[in-house]
Amino acid sequence: MTVAIYCRLSEEDRNKQTETDDSGSIQNQKSMLIAYAMEQGWDIYHIYSDDDYTGADRKRPEFNHLLEDAQRRKFDIILCKTQSRFTRELELVEKYIHGLFPVWGIRFVSIVDNADTANKGNKKSRQINGLVNEWYLEDMSENIRSVLVNRRKNGFHIGAFSLYGYKKDPEQKGHLLIDEEAAAVVREVFVLFSQGYGKTAIARMLNDRGIPNPTEYKRLHGLRYQQPKRKNSTLWKYFAIADMLTNEMYIGNMIQGKYGSVSYKTKQNRPRPKEEWYKVEGTHEPVIDMELWNKVQSMIAQRAKPFEVGTIGLFARKARCANCGYMMRSSKNRGKHYLQCPNRHVAKDACIGSFISVDKLEQTILAELNRLAAEYLDKDELERNIELCDDLQEQRSRISAAIAVYEKKIAEYTKGIRDLYMDKVRGILSENDFVEYSKSFTDEKERLEHMVADSRRQVSEMDQKMETGDNRRQFIERYTNLEHLNREIVETLIDYISIGKRIPGTKNVPIEIHWNF
Repeated sequence: MTVAIYCRLSEEDRNKQTETDDSGSIQNQKSMLIAYAMEQGWDIYHIYSDDDYTGADRKRPEFNHLLEDAQRRKFDIILCKTQSRFTRELELVEKYIHGLFPVWGIRFVSIVDNADTANKGNKKSRQINGLVNEWYLEDMSENIRSVLVNRRKNGFHIGAFSLYGYKKDPEQKGHLLIDEEAAAVVREVFVLFSQGYGKTAIARMLNDRGIPNPTEYKRLHGLRYQQPKRKNSTLWKYFAIADMLTNEMYIGNMIQGKYGSVSYKTKQNRPRPKEEWYKVEGTHEPVIDMELWNKVQSMIAQRAKPFEVGTIGLFARKARCANCGYMMRSSKNRGKHYLQCPNRHVAKDACIGSFISVDKLEQTILAELNRLAAEYLDKDELERNIELCDDLQEQRSRISAAIAVYEKKIAEYTKGIRDLYMDKVRGILSENDFVEYSKSFTDEKERLEHMVADSRRQVSEMDQKMETGDNRRQFIERYTNLEHLNREIVETLIDYISIGKRIPGTKNVPIEIHWNF
């Protein structure tokens, strides 16, 4: 028998000497698991080790490497110190330990809590371990959240990155100090705007002088920063200037909580309403005095273009520069509307400067739409219907298989609740334990029942589509022989449009249309 050993650093035990060393906790786990494997006479295939990762992190590199090798059946057994070292999520316990591992012929063993899939009698204990670990994650998340909320409400800075113009106070946690070198740039931006310079013009002036933008400044000074995702990330942009000019942090107010996590199970964040932000005034020394701040805010309000309900650019949030990927901005000159890349003015070599008139883009899209419609409608409709039905049939089969899995798990949870009740009757479980465990089982059972209902609804919709045939013909016919586009049509038909720079010597602009159908 070959065994794969998996180790993970405990959140409660971090004591690494250097960044490249395994922690003492990891070394202890390895020693324990190697000794146990040798006692059992198992051959060690590989030791998978994740250091500085939580049990709820699904992106652990060695964890995913382990799962890939398990699916390829490169070993017979997975050995861990405890089940929680493998995962703290009940969902993954059910998916892998009780679901896929038996299918792949993989035995799961954890030493301390005696979890062993070869012993069918302790499946209930493994499920209870999963529940306890899930509760631990949720409780820990709530505890951390409450502490952070309390500190934010009291005006302490929470976060890995300090705002450009400030630095973290080494003597007082949660307090910000002015970073004079960066603050000088912030003051210059406010002064230039107050003197009448536009945001793009200010960005170009900073770029021409070689002043690094906030991200590049932090990188050059060895400060923590968020890795940029776009090209030309070292340049100042319009939006960086715009955000700076309205950020109250620069007048000494602590503004936090603009984004909130979706769930304790994911690192994804989403914007929060402004009324839910945490704002505490006068928590740190201001970079901008109130007289200059008020003048700038007044000018921003005066420059703001009035927004009329129902008026929005025809290609707003749809047209992208083919070179740098930024959304193109609209402009107007002599009564004609144009789209241009916002990076073409921020620096000399920032971007090739994609540019096109709205009229030309509209005519190009109409011509392409009519060409596609003609080509599509000339095809044999019966053949297309058969192809569509085959595709839907495949999707239907997958969903039906998923329903079968859900129903099997529902039956398991039903049996688990019944077994828990019998344990309570026999005195093995206390009344409180029974209530806690059975509630979690019942909640999971209800969740799966909802999934079954949703899946059955999808199957019903697919059956109806296969009966009525391909409706794409009607979809295309609705948008043929058009003379003009409107915003509704653009939203319905187009995902996004990639626009390049005009080909020298011609009037042709490279356009790539990504349709929604």
